[in-house]
Amino acid sequence: MSYDTIKIAQQLIQKASVTPDDAGCQKYIIDLLKPLGFNCVALQYDEVTNLWATKGQQRPTMVFAGHTDVVPTGPIEEWSTPPFSGLIENGILHGRGAADMKGSIAAMISATSRFLDHSPEHTGSIAFLITSDEEGPAVNGTSRVLEYLKKEEINFDYCIVGEPTAETKTGDMIKVGRRGSLNVNFRIKGKQGHVAYPHLAHNPIPDAANLIAQLTNITWDSGNAFFPPTTFQLSNLNSGTGANNVIPGHVDIVGNFRFSPESSLESLKQKVIECCQNSCHEYSLDWALSGMPFQTPDREFLNLAKKAVKTATGIDPVCSTTGGTSDGRFIATTGAEVVEIGPCNRTIHKINESVSTKDLRDLDEVYYQILVQLFGSSIAP
Repeated sequence: MSYDTIKIAQQLIQKASVTPDDAGCQKYIIDLLKPLGFNCVALQYDEVTNLWATKGQQRPTMVFAGHTDVVPTGPIEEWSTPPFSGLIENGILHGRGAADMKGSIAAMISATSRFLDHSPEHTGSIAFLITSDEEGPAVNGTSRVLEYLKKEEINFDYCIVGEPTAETKTGDMIKVGRRGSLNVNFRIKGKQGHVAYPHLAHNPIPDAANLIAQLTNITWDSGNAFFPPTTFQLSNLNSGTGANNVIPGHVDIVGNFRFSPESSLESLKQKVIECCQNSCHEYSLDWALSGMPFQTPDREFLNLAKKAVKTATGIDPVCSTTGGTSDGRFIATTGAEVVEIGPCNRTIHKINESVSTKDLRDLDEVYYQILVQLFGSSIAP
């Protein structure tokens, strides 16, 4: 029983699963996996829907990991096609989630169905870990499923995350790690007062300006051979009462580090504290760690993945740790070897998200070749 990648992708895109709403995507996935012999366990945590599906009881176990939730569409009137249409025009599949990452999930399922057709008595086990909480807070998604697996003493060896990793076409880049992500909320405190009596107040805005100047001019580290340098970006700034004659009592700033292993949490925090002490009359900090940096070692599974990409596409992939975070940061903590392989990422999170159907069919073949090389040869091409 072989499934078609493009048809599955269209069906998934047509379900408006804006995070954390799964909108029936995982029920549809279960309906595809059960006839293939998968045991499917639905895990609901608050508004988040998760799926753990397995076939086989032998090791090694390889997990396909992905998410059914998508980011909001933005202004629908700016889309050239309806964002949840799954329309195909001139070999391009349109819709929110086409690249990030319903197309990848479709390729995972179709590749698995084809592999099982050709190798029904394969060694090892195949699993799917699917969540509807990757684009949101990522609290009740993959990390909660991993807690469930730990409690049930379920282990796995390898994982493919279907995030869109390619720069121009499927296979040109594999993610073999990610930088860490550390959020910080600043409150720069002053003393509210009338602008005509500044000596009776303390304006925190100049303090904040001095702090921002320091933070944006620091070289946090130089990265290393595998990771780009740590960066810090400001994403939000707010102050004032709305009146033009009131000195505000505080300034709120939101920032984020994407950090390499060359910086520790302690070193980043200490540098921020020093900047605050040098700039601010009074301040408070609130830290939130989204994930530590991780890197998959250059071992058998990564080499197998590179070989599969070459076989499927003719491309020698570049291995990279650039880009944002992914659920790979949670999965890597289990000790499993994690690689991320997906379609082109040029349109993700944008108006008119799309992916070429060739990209998805090539991705299907990449996943299929990984299964073949990991679990045994197929009997048909």
